[in-house]
Amino acid sequence: MTESDFLDDLPVVLSASRLSQPVSEAPVAVTVIDQEMIHASGFRDIPDLLRLVPGFSVAYTRDNTWAAGYHGLGDAFSRRFQVLVDGRSIYSPHYGAVNWTDLPLSIDDIERIEVVRGPDAAIYGANAFAAVINIITKTAAQVPGEFVSLQLGEQGMRGATVRHGGGDGALRYRLTVSTQQRDRFERDITNKIADGAGDNGQYFEASKTAFVNGRMDWQLSANSDAMAQFGLSQGDWSAGRRVVSPTAVLEPQQQDARAMYLQLAYHKVESARREWRLQAYYAQNRFDANAQADLTALGIGAMNVDQYLLQTRSNIELQVNEQWRPNLRGVWGGEVRQETVTSPQNYNSGRQWSGELARVFGNLEWRPHERVLLQGGAMLEHHYFTGIDISPRVAANFTLTPGHVIRLGISRAYRSPTFFEEQGNQVYVLQSGAVADVVTVPSDGLAPERVLSREIAYVGFWRPARLEMDVRLFQDKIDDFIGQDKHDFDPSDDGGIRPNEFKYANIGSARSHGGELQLRWRPVHALDLSAHYSRVFLEAHFGGTGIYNVINFNKDVPVSAPRNTWGLLASYRLDHGWEANMGVWRSDAMKWLSEGDLTAAYNRMDLRVARRWKWQGRDIEASVVGQSLFGNYQEFRDTNIFSRRVYGSLSLGW
Repeated sequence: MTESDFLDDLPVVLSASRLSQPVSEAPVAVTVIDQEMIHASGFRDIPDLLRLVPGFSVAYTRDNTWAAGYHGLGDAFSRRFQVLVDGRSIYSPHYGAVNWTDLPLSIDDIERIEVVRGPDAAIYGANAFAAVINIITKTAAQVPGEFVSLQLGEQGMRGATVRHGGGDGALRYRLTVSTQQRDRFERDITNKIADGAGDNGQYFEASKTAFVNGRMDWQLSANSDAMAQFGLSQGDWSAGRRVVSPTAVLEPQQQDARAMYLQLAYHKVESARREWRLQAYYAQNRFDANAQADLTALGIGAMNVDQYLLQTRSNIELQVNEQWRPNLRGVWGGEVRQETVTSPQNYNSGRQWSGELARVFGNLEWRPHERVLLQGGAMLEHHYFTGIDISPRVAANFTLTPGHVIRLGISRAYRSPTFFEEQGNQVYVLQSGAVADVVTVPSDGLAPERVLSREIAYVGFWRPARLEMDVRLFQDKIDDFIGQDKHDFDPSDDGGIRPNEFKYANIGSARSHGGELQLRWRPVHALDLSAHYSRVFLEAHFGGTGIYNVINFNKDVPVSAPRNTWGLLASYRLDHGWEANMGVWRSDAMKWLSEGDLTAAYNRMDLRVARRWKWQGRDIEASVVGQSLFGNYQEFRDTNIFSRRVYGSLSLGW
């Protein structure tokens, strides 16, 4: 048995180093969520799929946004991840959030998701800080013909997706149209009266989102091809709450969200040793929500709430892959980007904030011996707020026996502040023009967050048992942590709603260490089982000067990671097209940072039963999915109650 025999059975990934590699040769841990896992999970929202990755915590927050954390430090905006769709960054320049709800992408169009578990700034730059989530969609050639998918269920769950794939020969295309409706949480909260927090009442969180996207793949010649994509979405969302707290009137109950993007790419294979890819894209996200709030009863007056927010990103990137010798290859390239943000209420100004960044990167892979693989690379980056940073990484993979590899790695990564962290100045103004409340004041100038990450890992594949295993021990040291400080920074509004304001600052450092395990076992064709476990220890150290919010930082950060999390996804194929799937997840208690709460530990079980058959030349699948069958649990806030629910799904392809 040779090593190549084992590598043929392992997943091949592209995201870890921009080189095509088996997971055992990647310089960092990677989880691959393939179509089979997506299908078996029963999930219809893309962020839910991160529950299949060790060390990840996922929650729906409010205002139709999602939160995710990896080894803790998660807040409402998931600002420590780089999230890509076919190489296009969807990381928000304003809050650092990922706008999942208005993303014009159907879960049915995803080929696979590669999650790099750990910093990867040497390849993707600032914000590839904790992890990289790379969503790879299906090419037009993979989905010829027609496809229809329908969902109907409890909690207002509705979904309809129609896809057409066409073309022939060198030119292929696909077009997808979809509408999705969600009402994720229980609306009425009646058990919070005793705590005096004013959280008792009704919550109106719900979303209706429609989108269209298309992709064209054109084989220009035997050694060159082009790709074009576009997407448009519009969301008609409900939000806000009617509760005891009088400031709830500041939250608009209707939201309008729109997104669009255009992406172009050209790929050229110059020789067996050299190929390159040039990509450009433009993306825009627009959000608008307005309300009139009357706080006369509090002695403040009436005001207009305007949450208008416009964000854009323009990007061009070159990537060159080269093979210099049989045992030496590499990838290098560069990227130029412009980002803009406009939001009068969030910046106390109608101006457009803009910034430009530039990056160059390189990564080498050298095999000095058949059992030794050495990799090293770095990203040199100039960011519009923080100037020049260098993010290096080195890794060594040692093959013990064919199919069993030990990996050692160390890397440095940075996270640059977002526009809101650096310049945010959220102000509520009365209809008379007077200032009613200052919520956030601009920072005094932020340094980028820094992480030094070390790991030792084992990747193994037992071919007779068809068992893949990945075990990782990690230690991360985070400095210049960017968080919110709270104090009376602007005394001019002391007669308003809140006397204190928030300001972002480098408030300290954090240390995390622990281990994680993932495995996939497919002993027979009928059974597919994947499982993961993570154990994390996290501590915080105040390290700033002139910081007032020390107690909350030292208290909240250590419990922002659940000590233990685990998950299991099992699929069993029966006769006559029947299939049964089960997912079970467990998380210890954790504190979501910033606007989140301490949420209780929970167990969740989902079941899915499906049958596939053919009818008049059509491939049909019908399924029933039960979610949270163990009962209710909390997500992000203790008022966000995810309850037991069932939905049905029907899909047809021809």
